[in-house]
Amino acid sequence: MGRPESLSSESRVAILLHGGLLGEHGKTGLGLLRYGSFPVVAVIDREQAGGSLAHLTGIAKDIPIVASVEEALAHRPEVLVIGIAPSGGQLPPAWREELGLALRAGLSLVNGLHTPLAEDPQFRQWLQPGAWIWDIRREPPNLSVGKALARTLPCKRVLTVGTDMSVGKMSTSLELHRASLRRGLRSRFLATGQTGILIGGEGIPLDAVRVDYASGAVEQLIMRYGSDHDILHLEGQGSLLNPASTATLPLLRGSQPTHLILVHRAGQTHIKGIDYVPIPPLSKVIELYEQVAAAAGAFAPAPVVGIALNTFGWEEEAALEQIRRVEAETGRPCTDVVRFGADPLLEAILAAG
Repeated sequence: MGRPESLSSESRVAILLHGGLLGEHGKTGLGLLRYGSFPVVAVIDREQAGGSLAHLTGIAKDIPIVASVEEALAHRPEVLVIGIAPSGGQLPPAWREELGLALRAGLSLVNGLHTPLAEDPQFRQWLQPGAWIWDIRREPPNLSVGKALARTLPCKRVLTVGTDMSVGKMSTSLELHRASLRRGLRSRFLATGQTGILIGGEGIPLDAVRVDYASGAVEQLIMRYGSDHDILHLEGQGSLLNPASTATLPLLRGSQPTHLILVHRAGQTHIKGIDYVPIPPLSKVIELYEQVAAAAGAFAPAPVVGIALNTFGWEEEAALEQIRRVEAETGRPCTDVVRFGADPLLEAILAAG
C-alpha cells in the first residue's frame, strides 16, 4: 500500500496534534516531524500553541505551533495529516468540525485512525474538487495465509521487537535502515503501521488486517523486496508482553527474521497503563523472543543481537549509564539510536552473519 499520487515530497503538510506534542498519543505526528520527507508548515496543538517545537520535543525544526486548523490555513498547507492516535483509534467528535473546515478550505486529508472517513457522506460533501481523503488503515487486497516462504530469501531480515508498545521500534528500524544505506548496503525499510507508511511510502497497516491473514500480509511484503536487497528492516509492532497486543507473532512468522533487535524504554519496569504486568529482566525477555521466533526448532534461529534503548527525557550522562548497565546485563551491544546512532547495532547484525 503506497501513497496516493497527490501526496509527494513537495506537499505542504499541516499536522493535527491536539495534546499530542507532549501527550502519550502523538507518536504519528512526532514520527512525521522527525522522519517525514515532505515540508511541514504548521503543527496544530492548542495546548502548546506559540511554543518552540525544538524546545518541546528535541526535534530541531523551525515549524510554528498554532492553536487551530483555522490558524494553520495562514501557512498555506495542502494536506492535513491526523497526527494523533487516541485510545482505540477512533475519531474524537470534537475534531469533526476542524477536519470539515480543512476540507472546505480545499485541503486533502490523511487519516491514520481506525475510523474510515473517505466514504463518510458528510466528509464527501465537504471535499473539494481535486482533493482526496486517504484512509491508511485499510486491509490490502489479495491476501493469503502465511506459509513461512520468507525463510527461502537470501537477504538479512531484521525485525524490531519490544518490551512494550510505543517504545521506539519504528525509529530503530528507520535509523538502522539509514545506517545500512550509509554502509553501501541495498537496504529497505518496510512499514507495518500508519506512521511508517507515511514516512516510507510502502508497507502494510498490520492492525487493519484480519488476524488469519496477518502473517500472510507480512510475508507478501517481505517477498516483494527480499530478492533485490541485502537487508530488510521491518518495523515492529506491539509486544509479546503486552496483553493488548496481537501483532508481534504475525511479524515473527511472516518475516522469518534472521536477526532481532530488542527495543526498551530506559527505566520502564511495567507495561504502560497496566502496572500489575511487570517487564521481566531483559535477559529473560531476550530468551522469550528467541524461543518464540525459533518455535522449538520449527523455524531457523533468530538471535537478539542488540538492544535499542529509548533514553528520551534522560540527561546524557544518565542515559549513557543506562546503556552501559543494559550491556552488562544482556551481554549485547546497546545504544539509543536517535541520540547516539545505530552503527553499534548494525555492526552486531553484520557480525552475526
